[in-house]
Amino acid sequence: MTTSIGGWLRSALWDVVPRDQRMTPQALRRRQIVTVVFLIIGGVVLGFSLRLDPGSVWFYPATSGLALVWAVGAFASGPLHLGRIAYASGTRRPIVTPIVIGAALAAVFIVGALVVRQIPFVYGQVQSVLDHADQGAGPILVAITVVSGIAEELFFRGAVYAAATRYPVPVTTVAYAIATLATGNVALSFAALLLGVVVGLQRRATGGILAPILTHVTWSTLMLFLLPLFFG
Repeated sequence: MTTSIGGWLRSALWDVVPRDQRMTPQALRRRQIVTVVFLIIGGVVLGFSLRLDPGSVWFYPATSGLALVWAVGAFASGPLHLGRIAYASGTRRPIVTPIVIGAALAAVFIVGALVVRQIPFVYGQVQSVLDHADQGAGPILVAITVVSGIAEELFFRGAVYAAATRYPVPVTTVAYAIATLATGNVALSFAALLLGVVVGLQRRATGGILAPILTHVTWSTLMLFLLPLFFG
């Protein structure tokens, strides 16, 4: 059982599937410039959106606008790839595996929530994020959570990862955490750091954005429903 779980994790997070995604020097430079520009724009919009008061009429337009910034930046930077994962029978698109990883990651965060809720500073940081969920309409908030997760992975594990010529996993993880730090929320940035490592490894292993997207959306949606049970 241990061997099978270890092999499953290696194929999902470590073993690199062969692919040819080389770019010309000109295409790479263009991607890098576009990525930096949209990273700055996205950081500003992100900081604005989560600094709004809970219940503000600007919250949904701001978060939707941020998702649009990430998505436009991703596609403007150059080609994006879905990626494949290795199985005993061959390679195929990663579907079930990243969803399972997203659910497992959510479980780890919930266990962590049981600990950090005893720390007043961290409790307040998490609660400030959840206040927006408490003030929002359920279906709309779920839709924004899903769309935002997709857009973030398109940009960070798509554009930023492809623009990084060395150490793309650490680079995308740190870039994602720094962009999230624009909110002024340390707890949110720490969550972005941990999530970034997992989806970064998936991007490295599969060569595409599909696995990171599914893991991110699964994780963020579960956290949206489960965290209020512990921080309500």
